[in-house]
Amino acid sequence: MCLGIPGRIVAIDDRADPADPVLGTVDFAGLRRSVCLDFTPAAGIGDYVIVHVGFAISQIDEAEAAKTLAVLDAIPDVWETELGPEAAT
Repeated sequence: MCLGIPGRIVAIDDRADPADPVLGTVDFAGLRRSVCLDFTPAAGIGDYVIVHVGFAISQIDEAEAAKTLAVLDAIPDVWETELGPEAAT
């Protein structure tokens, strides 16, 4: 299964070269991952994004993120499957 998972941007990395991808740290219910933010240029710290295979593919509001997270919570083992074994705790 490969889902788009909502998460909140908590940091955006500085780029040494403007040609480098825009990377940031996204929080997924306490688990943080480095994510490419190139496809969501308007997103900033505190914004929610949908992340698929390490790329933020769209920006969403907090209410939509909460609804999506509630649906995902109902799917057995979804966090471990999508984010790795450390997400199972």
